[in-house]
Amino acid sequence: METATFWVIIVVVLSFGIIALLNYQRTGSTSSSRQPMKPCAEPISTAVPAKQTLTAGRTARLEMTIAKQLESFPLDVQLVADRGTLGLLGASGSGKSMSLRAIAGLVTPERGRILVNGRVLYDSASGVNLPSAARRVSVVFQDYALFPHMTVAQNVGFGLNKVERLERHKRVRRQLQLTRIDDLAGRYPGQLSGGQRQRVALARALATEPEALLLDEPFAALDPHLRRQQLREALAEYNGVVLFVTHDMEEAFRFCVDLAVIDHGRILSVGPKRDLFERPGTLATARLTGCKNIAAINRLSPRQVEVPGWDCQLSAATDIAETVAYLGIRAHHLSFTDDGKSLNTFACWPTATSEAPHEITVYLRLNTPPVGDQAAHLQVDMPKDAYRNLQSQPLPWHVYLSPERLLLLQP
Repeated sequence: METATFWVIIVVVLSFGIIALLNYQRTGSTSSSRQPMKPCAEPISTAVPAKQTLTAGRTARLEMTIAKQLESFPLDVQLVADRGTLGLLGASGSGKSMSLRAIAGLVTPERGRILVNGRVLYDSASGVNLPSAARRVSVVFQDYALFPHMTVAQNVGFGLNKVERLERHKRVRRQLQLTRIDDLAGRYPGQLSGGQRQRVALARALATEPEALLLDEPFAALDPHLRRQQLREALAEYNGVVLFVTHDMEEAFRFCVDLAVIDHGRILSVGPKRDLFERPGTLATARLTGCKNIAAINRLSPRQVEVPGWDCQLSAATDIAETVAYLGIRAHHLSFTDDGKSLNTFACWPTATSEAPHEITVYLRLNTPPVGDQAAHLQVDMPKDAYRNLQSQPLPWHVYLSPERLLLLQP
């Protein structure tokens, strides 16, 4: 008993000593972390705000100016995104995904500055380059990047390892419920459908309560109706900045409040989506926003042009600047009329059709009937019922190009 008592006393003393040492180290590290940063050229805040969850009254903003030489072209992007969804629309290889990865800290620009809610994530001039884990930015990739050996619940909670246990379980449970996958918590990714994996990836991204959410074409492999509905449900309560990277014009228009069009590493146009569709301004923006009828022009007068590629002359509703070199009109903005003598109206003949579930595309040749396999001048998208009515009319039909609908485009 005397020997046992002796060793018990020794163990107790050692235990208290270790506890005291740990408390001392924790206090010391906390104190050192509160030491002021060295002064720099301008004040820079990299601190995570004390309140972790975005609220409806708080301003959300992403600002970036970055430059990086890519293999085929220089990436030179300047962009500002506020609360809501900004679509970054561009063809494959245009630099949109690289811009997103720079925001997330997965690649480092050669120079520039990236801020989220005033907090600097990257600044080449001041040497600030926060690691990805400290940026409060979440990314959802096209392949979802789920861990196959983890359950759904473990995947959702993966980024919360530094969060207190009870809070971690609370966040995971909340995201599982919001994305309607709480009944899948114990399954593994290999047991899920594509739509279910999408929901898991979104739940994991949102569980960390990010200040910016980056979506890198994550819905390309899913049914269009399914991805639209699921994205709306998952983001219904998110109040931060959403940057939605896509090459799909229709998808961008459905999801996004504003659009930024990127081509060969440069932002061509930024603004409300309707403005960009109605007044794209440049040839590349018109093409990327889905304009199917575009042709070079010769300017005849301030409001009249010759369009050799369409074998016609057209009048515009406004003066045409000398810098305008192309003219366009969207396929659903063309219409047919019985009055063949009105302004911008031409006799036309169909050369081919292409059918979709609810509409049909009609390819037209203007002014003279097609001979052999001559190419069409214009294409028109119209409802099937309207096309059936049109078919009952004798040829030639007459197509009208509204002066207000003409897109005046610079190179």
